Amino acid sequence: MDDKTRVTVAGIVTHRQRPSSAGGVTFLNLEDETGHVNIICPVPVWTRHRRAARDSPALTIRGMLEHAHGVTNVVAERIERLPLSMRAMSRDFR
Repeated sequence: MDDKTRVTVAGIVTHRQRPSSAGGVTFLNLEDETGHVNIICPVPVWTRHRRAARDSPALTIRGMLEHAHGVTNVVAERIERLPLSMRAMSRDFR
């Protein structure tokens, strides 16, 4: 897909990270049967969707595709719970 294409992705959260050097931006990784996707979650989006983003083991994320420096990310615009019957297993904020 082209850069700046609006996409919707979903999967199990494998990581949540907020490095001190990132100015409050939170990074998520989602995994599904096809692989991993990197999510960049700007501060306003994290604040607006904090409960779902922080507590859900699986998420659906709508955002803008970004191709930069050989890496593909999704810059989140909306975050929703993806209902799955499983326990949270992500490696968060370590």
